[in-house]
Amino acid sequence: ILALTAIGKDVTDVGGFDLLAGLDDMKYVKRQGTNGPVWTLIALDSHGYTPAGSVTRDALVETILSLQKDSGAWYINSTNTTDDVDMTAMALQALAPYYNNSSEEVDDAVDKALTWLSAQYKAGKYTTSESCAQVVVALSALGIDANTDPRFVKGEGDAAVSVLGNLLQYHIKDSGFKHTAGGTVDRMATEQGLYALAAYQRYAMQRNSLYDMSD
Repeated sequence: ILALTAIGKDVTDVGGFDLLAGLDDMKYVKRQGTNGPVWTLIALDSHGYTPAGSVTRDALVETILSLQKDSGAWYINSTNTTDDVDMTAMALQALAPYYNNSSEEVDDAVDKALTWLSAQYKAGKYTTSESCAQVVVALSALGIDANTDPRFVKGEGDAAVSVLGNLLQYHIKDSGFKHTAGGTVDRMATEQGLYALAAYQRYAMQRNSLYDMSD
């Protein structure tokens, strides 16, 4: 849905199939854990699509909020119970359109998650380029500058580096992005690195956020 919306295709008629119909059952959407409701909400909000069946935006938001841990983080599912930078950032991407929009519960959850993500960054616990990329996308969606916000700058003076600058440290000129600092160019890292830069560029140009494709 996201890919086809991005290139202007009709997601309700893909070879005769309505892809939105695959997101009409909350039980099915929640089967994967946090990932399911997060990406369902992002997909529906990418172009103001109308939910169907037992799926509603309120139900998706409530489910995402219910899965947040006391730390402020989210983890992927019940079998992987480690607080996860990437998943936390993705949850913020889904909640971004609802932040500062009359829901104290959403605002509190987002603020708590930002505090946790900031502490993890300053403690040097973003160990992959994908973690940096997802946080850049989340901050950009929330209207936070990933290059200057002091919550996401670690070190002092000439050694200070923002989370955006940290992402760029994984870049290899004329090639792509590495998954880890000591690794080689990686396809997923490159994909995520590129769309994180697109997200930041859109933020800097005051355009719609990465997943708001209404324009």
